[in-house]
Amino acid sequence: MMENILVVENLTKTFKIANGHLTVLDSVSFEIKKGESVSIVGPSGSGKTTLLGLCAGLDTSTSGNVDVAGYRLNNLDEDERAYVRNQKVGFIFQNFQLLPTLSAIENVAVPLELRGDKNVSAKAKELLERVGLGDRMLHYPSQLSGGEQQRVALARAFITSPDVLFADEPTGNLDEETANKVTGLLFDLNKEKGTTLVLVTHNLELASNTQRIIQLKGGKMVSNLKTPVNV
Repeated sequence: MMENILVVENLTKTFKIANGHLTVLDSVSFEIKKGESVSIVGPSGSGKTTLLGLCAGLDTSTSGNVDVAGYRLNNLDEDERAYVRNQKVGFIFQNFQLLPTLSAIENVAVPLELRGDKNVSAKAKELLERVGLGDRMLHYPSQLSGGEQQRVALARAFITSPDVLFADEPTGNLDEETANKVTGLLFDLNKEKGTTLVLVTHNLELASNTQRIIQLKGGKMVSNLKTPVNV
């Protein structure tokens, strides 16, 4: 049997508001096995992005536990969570989150440089060529189209060979044709690297390409199905 790479137990996230508390996630639990691809879907405000951020160690929960790649995030301080993010996790944002003062190859190389790795430029070049940007390596984000920026973000996310890749609406800001190209690259790299893929999306066609769909509504998990359905 495949081992679980991500275990979420009774995960709850609340925020203080003027007249009390707002519960964004309410006792969400699920498990994801190593190498599995899973979509998280649901209406706006259902807690999808919050859930993804908690699973990736970008934020901390109010209660419950997240175990990712053998680490219980709730037991770690910020420096320790940063270590897990750098060593075990990749993240792709809807708005790319590239550093504007760095070229494409420099953006891709950043995670390895933070780890103190050697030969980072060669590895970054290889991945940029893999995503079809061999001729754009010295371009800055402002000189790249949205699709090109997202492909740079893809290369950056995969350069550390993460155990788990989290993607938040990875095609949300792209036209249909570009989105299809980015989606193809995402799943191709996922298979090549053996990475577990967890993505938030409003795109049901994209979600249907994953092995399982988790549906949220009002902060609660309402379904967790292996067979894609009309959600």
